Amino acid sequence: MLRALLLENLHPLATTILRNDGVEVTTRSGALDEDELVAALAGVQMLGIRSKTQVTERVLAACPDLVAVGAYCIGTNQVDLRAAAERGIAVFNAPFSNTRSVVELALAEIIALTRRLTERDRALHAGVWDKSADGAHEVRGRTLGIVGYGNIGTQLSVLAESLGMSVVFYDSAERLSLGNARRLDSLDELLEIADVVTLHVDGRDGNAGLFGPAQFARMRPGAIFLNLSRGFVVDYAALREGILSGQVGGAAVDVFPHEPKSRGDAFESDLRGLPNVILTPHIGGSTEEAQEAIGQFVSNKLRDYRTHGSTMLSVNLPNLALDARTGSHRLAHLHRNTPGVLAGINRTLAEHDVNIEGQLLATRGELGYVVTDVAADLGPDVCDVLAAMPQTIRLRVLS
Repeated sequence: MLRALLLENLHPLATTILRNDGVEVTTRSGALDEDELVAALAGVQMLGIRSKTQVTERVLAACPDLVAVGAYCIGTNQVDLRAAAERGIAVFNAPFSNTRSVVELALAEIIALTRRLTERDRALHAGVWDKSADGAHEVRGRTLGIVGYGNIGTQLSVLAESLGMSVVFYDSAERLSLGNARRLDSLDELLEIADVVTLHVDGRDGNAGLFGPAQFARMRPGAIFLNLSRGFVVDYAALREGILSGQVGGAAVDVFPHEPKSRGDAFESDLRGLPNVILTPHIGGSTEEAQEAIGQFVSNKLRDYRTHGSTMLSVNLPNLALDARTGSHRLAHLHRNTPGVLAGINRTLAEHDVNIEGQLLATRGELGYVVTDVAADLGPDVCDVLAAMPQTIRLRVLS
C-alpha cells in the first residue's frame, strides 16, 4: 500500500481523496524541520505541505521512496524543484485555487488603511471616542500600483477598477493589461504615482530584497503599502522607519521572513505596535473555500500522477495530460533529454515482443518524459533493461 504524509493542517478533503484511492494517509498539524521530515518520510511515497515545511536537497536525497510532493498553496520556493526533478519526484501546487481569497483580503486592507479604520478601532477599544475625517479617504479615484501582474495581480486589477480606482502595474515579464490598467516600464515609475503599492511577486531568488529603503523613499508621501506575497522580498526595518517618519501612511503585511512553525507559537516583528499597520499570520489564502479547493486540486493531481502518470501542471517535470491506460500496463519513464532515448525504449520493447498500444512524449529543458501503454505482460527483464538505460532517472510501471 502506498503511504502519504500530509502536514500543516491541510483541508480534510485532501485526506479523503487520497484515502478513497487506497493510499494510507498520516496527517500532522504543524510543520517539520529537516531532521524530523527525513525521519517521518521513511517508507512514504507522497508528501503534502503548505509554506512552512522546507523540502531541501538533503531531505530528497534521504527519501528514495518519495515519488511526489504536493504544495497545497501557490508558492513552491519551499521545495528544491531541481533536486526533486533529478530524482524523478513530481511537484504539484495550486496556482489558481486561492487567488480570490488573497485578492479579497488585499481589497479589504486597502479600504481599511485608506480610511484609517485601524486607528479608529484602537481608539474605541481604549474607550476614546475619536470621530474625525482626518486622514481618511475614499479609494475611488486613487491609483493602485500592482507589482507582479500574475494570477492574483490581474484579478485584483479588475476588482479594484470596479471600485473606481485607477490601476497601474509593473512586471518583469510581458503581461497583457486587463480593463484600463496601464503597464509601466519601471518600478520607480509606479512608486512615484501610486497611492497604494501592493506586492504580488513570486518566490524566485531574484526577488529577495526587492523592496528596501530606496523603494520606500521613492513612494509618494503618505502612500499605503501591502505585501501579501513573500516575506523575504521586503526590508521590514526600512518599512518601520517609513511608517514612523510618515513617508508610508499605512501598511498591511501577511508574510514574514521568519514565521512560527505552528499555531500558537510566539511571533516577533519590527512592525508590531505601529500605527495604521495590519499584521496577519500568512492567511491570504486561508479561507474555508480556498482551502477546500486547494485540498481537492492538489490531491487530485497527486492521485492522477500515481494512477495514470499524468504530470499536467507539475511545476518541475514535463507536462503530459493522461487518462486511464489503454493497455495492460503503463510504463512511465522519466529521463535525461538526450537523443535516442525513445528509440532505445521502443527497441527494448520490440526485442522482448512487447507491442505498443499508445505512446506520448514531452520534454522540458534537460528532462524528458515518455509514457507507453503496452498490451502484454512485462517480464522483469524488460523493466531491468529500461531502468538500466544511462539516461533513466525513474521508471514506474502502472498496472
